[in-house]
Amino acid sequence: MSTSVRRSLSLLAGLALPPAVLLVLITWQVLVHGPLLRLDADVSRALVRPDGVGQFLSDLGNVQVAVPVLVVAVGYAAWRGRAAGADRWWLSPLGACVLMALVPAAVVPLKAWTDRPGTPVVPPAVGYYPSGHTATAMAAYGAATLLLLPWLRSPAARRTLVAGCGVLVLGVSYGLVRHGYHWPLDVVASWCLCGVLLTGLALVSRSSRSSRLSRSSHLSRSSRRRFSGTPRSRSGPSSPTMSSDRAARATSRGSGTSRSSSSSSGSPGSS
Repeated sequence: MSTSVRRSLSLLAGLALPPAVLLVLITWQVLVHGPLLRLDADVSRALVRPDGVGQFLSDLGNVQVAVPVLVVAVGYAAWRGRAAGADRWWLSPLGACVLMALVPAAVVPLKAWTDRPGTPVVPPAVGYYPSGHTATAMAAYGAATLLLLPWLRSPAARRTLVAGCGVLVLGVSYGLVRHGYHWPLDVVASWCLCGVLLTGLALVSRSSRSSRLSRSSHLSRSSRRRFSGTPRSRSGPSSPTMSSDRAARATSRGSGTSRSSSSSSGSPGSS
């Protein structure tokens, strides 16, 4: 295993471990009906206000809204990467698609396993943990942000994009709790799950970007070496500087020859 791969795996473990541990802890509390659920119920009662605002914010986490945003970002990142001549331009867009597919693959079994009932506001049912809308919003908007960040040159634009993503995810999360669609812990669990997934995508994007930068740097160095090592043509017309240098050398040789002739004619051995 190469050093870069080991470094990426260790970084992934370090960044993904806290949300993974928190997800395990919350899931355990839900399964055993632990004391954390009492705090969860108290927070829910304080925040539940079913109205149009909560409904609108919740709808931003619908698949029909969030996934098309990711599709546009995937297409744009793939187009820019291929146009730039990157070796693995397809890696980050493919990783984002895989991440989005992993969301239902992870959420649906958790819902069936925990079998958690909903809040008093919603009709009696089970399977509310974790929040699918929150996971959809965080995965789609977060992956789109990671795909677009490398192509934004301005730091202000990058900060605006990250802030917009955060506002969208928090808005969806608040709307779900405010309208009573989910308990607060349902939302937090989806944050943790998608935090692990997005950390993996961030490392994939980072490795792809590093490969692109190293390739462009290598091409730039090769071009400079070829340019500096190109021999000058000897058959073409000479420059004024070269002509003057040759004329000066010819004059110097001529004056040296005449001095040598006069000195040989005036020597003591001549007759």
